[in-house]
Amino acid sequence: MLHTPRDRTTEDEVALRQRLAEAFAREGGQIALGYFRDRSRLTVTEKLNGQDVVSIADKEVETLLRWRIRDAFPDDSLLGEEYALEEGSSGFTWVMDPIDGTSPFVFGIPAWCVSVAVMRGAEIVAGVIYAPTTNELYSARRGDGATMNGAPIRVADTTLRTGVLGMGANHRVPSRTVSSFIERLLDEGGMFVRNGSGALMLAYVAAGRLVGYWEPHMNAWDCYAGLLLVEEAGGWIIDPAGWQDMLSGGPVLAGAPGVEADLRRLAAGG
Repeated sequence: MLHTPRDRTTEDEVALRQRLAEAFAREGGQIALGYFRDRSRLTVTEKLNGQDVVSIADKEVETLLRWRIRDAFPDDSLLGEEYALEEGSSGFTWVMDPIDGTSPFVFGIPAWCVSVAVMRGAEIVAGVIYAPTTNELYSARRGDGATMNGAPIRVADTTLRTGVLGMGANHRVPSRTVSSFIERLLDEGGMFVRNGSGALMLAYVAAGRLVGYWEPHMNAWDCYAGLLLVEEAGGWIIDPAGWQDMLSGGPVLAGAPGVEADLRRLAAGG
């Protein structure tokens, strides 16, 4: 039987939230997978533009996550992509993206996931990413390492020229920011992929599939879980504590130790 957070030490409270985040992500992922397999049930609306959309599945999954979290931890704060911040008093904040990669999702491309992070104060202390189409559950707790389906994972032992870099793009930044980065990367012999889900590509960095990840602007719900996964898998990140604030989002850079110097230089324009 699971104890309530009041019966636990602070570290046990984090471990409990991590375990429940895994369960909640799996449950939400199965709801999304049902829509993905029968997309005739989807209704889709635009948010900022035609490349920024939300589906009924996004809203249904986030509603489920909020219900589950609120039931288990009524005093925790909640922040999701589709609904506003709900303030709590416990010092813990859940940051969630019900479907990261909505565009691939609605077009039948299996590059999407459920992303759930837990913060204690201003620190990310747990992160879970679940990819339903491959049944891969990535999970990390600060100081306890990172796993995929329960097995430990590590970042790649390679260079920017021998690995593949994940990258993202959106209409929140000038197109030249992205095109000039790609030009510098290719000129130095590197290569990139973009699958439409920044959270999933960060998980791939943690698992050693990608050597690193760059995106000029991401929101907290898109990247917090993935950033902790990379750190706990032995990688490095640009700390989002340097953003103006959590709700504004900011640049994301993460990778294996062997690419840090080159990737930081390329991202800085050098």
